[in-house]
Amino acid sequence: MHFSFLDPILNYFNGDGLVILPQMELLLFALGILIFDFLLEKREKYLNAALALIGVAASALGLYRQFVNYQHVRASQVGPPVLIGFHNSVIVDGFFLVFAMIFLAATALVILLSIRYLNIEKEQEGEYYALLLFSCIGMMFMASGIDLIVLFLGLETMALSFYAMVGFLRREKRSNEAAMKYLLLGAFSTGILAYGFSLLYGVSSSTNIAEIGNILGHRFEYASTHGITDWLVILAFVTVAAGMFFKVAAVPFHQWAPDVYEGAPTPISAYVSVASTTASFAMLLRLMINVFGDSQTTWVYIISGVAIASLTWGNLAALTQTNMKRLLAYSSISHVGYVLLGLVAWNETGLVGIMYYLIAYAFMTIGAFAVVIVMRQRGLIGDELDDLDGLYQRSPAAALLLLIFMLSLAGIPPTAGFMAKYFIFQALIESHHPVLAVIAALYIVPALYYYFRVVVHAWMKKPGEAPAPHMSSAEAVALGATLFVTLAAGLYPEPFARLARYAFGP
Repeated sequence: MHFSFLDPILNYFNGDGLVILPQMELLLFALGILIFDFLLEKREKYLNAALALIGVAASALGLYRQFVNYQHVRASQVGPPVLIGFHNSVIVDGFFLVFAMIFLAATALVILLSIRYLNIEKEQEGEYYALLLFSCIGMMFMASGIDLIVLFLGLETMALSFYAMVGFLRREKRSNEAAMKYLLLGAFSTGILAYGFSLLYGVSSSTNIAEIGNILGHRFEYASTHGITDWLVILAFVTVAAGMFFKVAAVPFHQWAPDVYEGAPTPISAYVSVASTTASFAMLLRLMINVFGDSQTTWVYIISGVAIASLTWGNLAALTQTNMKRLLAYSSISHVGYVLLGLVAWNETGLVGIMYYLIAYAFMTIGAFAVVIVMRQRGLIGDELDDLDGLYQRSPAAALLLLIFMLSLAGIPPTAGFMAKYFIFQALIESHHPVLAVIAALYIVPALYYYFRVVVHAWMKKPGEAPAPHMSSAEAVALGATLFVTLAAGLYPEPFARLARYAFGP
């Protein structure tokens, strides 16, 4: 029997609906959590986390269906294989599929790390997990959007969710202060970015980034041929870049990061550090490749300066930190510098290196924050370096995990962090930027110092009065997953390198 009224629905889910299928599934589960939360007793609130994990799994299945269809299109047509919907505003390609995988993995890990943490903080509320899923939706649109409006909506969906999650510990003064600072500076940067987008629209009369890129390419060629300076396009680039540099916490737009990382709930600090940075780089790469790609020779010096400034300030400021979360915040600023150097190289190795670096950074950073979360106990926040004293004697497993993650963040073989830096250095040498490669390599020295300060506290100092940390099953699963990727990507990098190439493949 044929039901004609079902045809439009089936056609939708095979057309535009397929293009945003993972986002729709996350949205349904996020709304379901908000309703389900009202039906739960206080002692049953942890079930919200289970529902959120099911939502992430459902979204992953939707992503897999997109992958299968993408591969089918890739095999059956000549030229770049893509799935495009909503009037050429949202795309499914290898770039989106890889980034979406990172977002879902980071979201699942943060959910696992949040269960015990929120029980200790007595803040086990459904809206927390709903906000995690809402923010993941925004990140996916930042990676799949090829229209300025879609990109902006995705960015703000993510940002508004983060503003609420950073201040989720309502009884903690520093959490409230961090949320307020993040909100005010975030609104300021959003205004700058919106102004840049308005200039791009004014120049091109289009919001499609491919069309904008073609028009800017012609303008750049005309300006270069006639020896004139196109100040309007320069202003558009500067404002867009400034707005995006804030989102990735690059110097000099990094001021919010240490305070937000310190004041936010530790799982959210990890999520902001990893997912927000990765999503912002996805959006930045879309814009640089599709909109400003033809004028790379003019903006490469700006990116180089920001990258070196981020490496300098991030590494030097981390030297004096006594709070683990602030140390990881300045550490993340230095890692942003390394990723930006891949953009400076502007070759295949550089782009693959950026993706590889973001994959490695996601897992090793969440792993480092996970150890800090394990340290959290009733009456002990556990995020000061002194709280790590004698960790090896109190919990050998946690101390070993911390050592591995610190080695990876420092770029020591055989970890993912080493291979990530290797790709960036190789890209700089291939693109004839040996000076930048040497400078970036030299900044490993101060990084070794402050990462090994953490190791010294955990392995060589006498234990204080703090009790042995307790690791829940969910935390053990999250730490196991981060440890596996951190070591596997260093010992056998080829599968991860293929995944990185897939993002920029034909």
